[in-house]
This record gives sequence, C-alpha cells and structure tokens, in this order.
Amino acid sequence: MKKFIKIHPQDAVAVALQPLEKGTELDTGTEKVILAADIPQGHKFALRRIGAGENVTKYGNSIGKAKEDILPGEWVHIHNVKTGLGGVLDYTFTKQETTLEQKEPAFFQGFKRSGGRAGVRNEIWIIPTVGCVNNVARAVEKKAGAYIQGSVEDIVAFTHPYGCSQMGEDQEHTRQILADFINHPNAGGVLVLGLGCENSNIDELKKYIGPYDDKRVKFLVAQECEDELEEALRLVKELADYAGQFHREPVPVSGLVVGMKCGGSDGLSGITANPAVGGFSDLLISRGGTTILTEVPEMFGAETLLMNRCENEELFGKTVELINDFKNYFTAHHQTIYENPSPGNKKGGITTLEDKSLGCTQKSGTAPVSGVLSYGEVVKHKGLNLLSAPGNDLVASTALAASGAQIVLFTTGRGTPFASPVPTVKIASNTALAERKQNWIDFNCGIMVEDATLEEVSEQLFSYVLEVASGKKVRAEEAGFHDMAIFKQGVTL
Repeated sequence: MKKFIKIHPQDAVAVALQPLEKGTELDTGTEKVILAADIPQGHKFALRRIGAGENVTKYGNSIGKAKEDILPGEWVHIHNVKTGLGGVLDYTFTKQETTLEQKEPAFFQGFKRSGGRAGVRNEIWIIPTVGCVNNVARAVEKKAGAYIQGSVEDIVAFTHPYGCSQMGEDQEHTRQILADFINHPNAGGVLVLGLGCENSNIDELKKYIGPYDDKRVKFLVAQECEDELEEALRLVKELADYAGQFHREPVPVSGLVVGMKCGGSDGLSGITANPAVGGFSDLLISRGGTTILTEVPEMFGAETLLMNRCENEELFGKTVELINDFKNYFTAHHQTIYENPSPGNKKGGITTLEDKSLGCTQKSGTAPVSGVLSYGEVVKHKGLNLLSAPGNDLVASTALAASGAQIVLFTTGRGTPFASPVPTVKIASNTALAERKQNWIDFNCGIMVEDATLEEVSEQLFSYVLEVASGKKVRAEEAGFHDMAIFKQGVTL
C-alpha cells in the first residue's frame, strides 16, 4: 500500500494515504522530507518551504494561502492555511479542447416509456401537492403494499412541507420539482394527491406537468371525496395494474442519465472516489449517455476548470452566471460565501473551500460541458451538464433526480444513510468506511490507494451502475429509505 501521493508535479504538499508517524522519512523522487508531526490519513504535509502569504498548491492549483511560514514535513491544515477566495469575479473564456474517444455500445435492462425515455425502476409514486396531506400519502403507501407484485417494484410517497404559504421563486420551484417527478421515467404510475385549497393545487400544477397519460397519472383532491384513503387506494390499484404491463428490456446506455454528488468528503475523496466517478462519467458519455454535476457552492475555487471546458461562449456565459448567482444569493442573505468546508470535512483532511472544490470537481471527468441547467430544468443535452443547486445533500440529490437522473452517484469519506427519489449509490473514498458501514456503502474506491488503478475502478463502477440500472437494489433501497427535499430561499406566509 502506498504511503502518500503527490497529486501534481507542481504541488507543494502531498497527501497521506495511511496514518504516518512523526519522524518518518519520505522520498517523492524529487523531494525528501522528514515528517515534523503525525499526519492522519487524508491530511497534507509540506514538501518544501511555503512562505507566509504564498499559495499552497495541490491538484496543481492553489488551495489557499499560508498563514505563516510552513517548513518541509510540517502538517498543512486549517491552523496554517486560509482561503484565498474573494467575492463575485469576472472571468475570461480560455477554451480547453477536450474530446472523448467513442466506446462500443452498452445496454442495461430498463423500462421503456413513451417519449423515448427509460426508467431503471418501475414504481408507483404518490406525490402530495401540499404538506397538509403528507400523512394521508404515507398511510396510502403503507396500506398499498399488496399491490407491489409482478414488475411493480415499490410504492413510495414523496412527502414535503411545501405547496402553500409560499411566494415567488419558492412557489415556482415547488411546482416545477413536483411536475418533474410526476413526469419521471422511474415512475410507472403516479398518484397526485391534493388537498383542494392550496396555492399549488392540482389545476395549477397541471400547467407545469404538460401533456400526460391518464392511465399513468391519476389525481385526487382530498376535500372533494368522502374517504380520501379509500379512494386513493382504489386509484393506486389502477396505477399498479397499468404499471404492471411494463417489463425490463434492453435499453442503450445513451438513454441513461446519472447525477453526481458528494457529501461528508474527506482528504481521499478527491484522490479516489471523485476521480473514479469522473472516469465513470467519461465512460458513459463516450457511449452517448448523460451525466449531471451540481452543488454549485462546491465549485467555488475550481470553477474556471469547468468554464474552460464549455463547448462554446454561450455555455461559458451560463456557467459564469451559475457561479455568480450563487455568490449573490449568499451575500443577499448576509452570509459568508466561503463558510465551507464542514467540521467533518476538516476532520477528514480538507482545509479550505478551494481544497474541497478541486476535489469535488474531479467527478466531472474530462468531457466538455454540453449543458447548463437552472434549478428544476430537465436535461436536454447529452454529455456533461452543470445544474444549479446548493451543496445540501438532500436538496442537491433531489434536484438531480428532478432534472432527469434515473440514478445518483454519491461519493463520501464519512458515510451517510440518506436516499433520494432515485437509486442513490454510496461510494466510499476509503476502505475503512466501506468495511465499517456495509449497510450504507455500495461501492468501495478505497482500493485505489492499495493497488487498483483509476481505469480499473472506473470500469468496475460503470459495470456496477449498469447492474443498478438493470434492477440491483442499492443499500438505501434495501433499507426502504426514500428522501426528497425542495430548495427554499424566501419567506413563508
């Protein structure tokens, strides 16, 4: 097992791949250092003298500025490094030409839907228009278990606290996200459950849904029936009968849309799990598929790497707007733009937002950026897309699913049990986590610090995702977990 890694030839620091003891002598091939302190796994140590105020380089880029002189072998972390980032910036488009070699076709076993989309699950979804009927939705979910048979795989209520007492963008966001899920291909049938007096009532929501198949989508207004539970169960039975007509069949991976997200990152996330997801993204895109990268605040400090991969000036401009709009969102609420990373990130070895962002954006691989999506917008362009959503795990993963992702890949160094509305693959950055939390983790990238290569692990992850797309349940699904969270920005009436 390797002891450390110097990621880029220009880096001033290296990362410990295992706990290293004070006094250990290390040779990078160009530098020899003796560690001046114990270095935990995932944490950094200096390879050369870094003067106070000088950029600290990792991934070939600055992750911040030294607060004081840092000597070779010293631990490099929050005690001696600070962010070098500022506020809203002006950017210049310096296009980086990048192309992917087209790979041989690949297929998964999915459910073909009208309009050319395909689902990786055949579920019945219960979508409340307003939080007031959440308990009814959950009761229907609980009592409808008898209808989970044949090709119908689950019946799930996606509850939320919104749909009324909202204004402006918040109300628009709620309506758009709910409409996205009503139209999502993983749902073989959908019951839209309304109260009747809410702002986002069924008649209003239909304007956002667009054309729909009345065999696939049913509507129920609780205030307009005598027994809403009995009526809802009758409609769910009809939906299950309809959805049961679908069966898995070969679908080209060009019909696959995969969201990419990270949370509870550690110092190995940008070295193992995130690059492996980037490798997966390239493999999928090279076969005509689509990936979506989000959590915009965790692009700060690495945004130019994405901007310069935009296919054209228009996409570059949209990416600039994507970044600066989120910075303005923070400042409008009198919040610090760079109040990141989290305590868990820091414990795992991430020092500044630049450090975190440069690791996070490894998930984008090398493909050109082909699309930039607003919150709630469904993906239109194949290839790599950027999506406007915050870093919050549940909100961002929900946004990925709403934009059309049938699966979400979630990398983590700390672990989490949460789910999203679609199969959410938990990918560990380190083997210790994968072994300790086998009930959470689906795929281990920690083997990359042992003897597995990036190419090997990316290929293994690609194969695993095709298994999930073909029906293999992830840990969160086995546990019966389903989560949904809508982005809220404004006031509540």
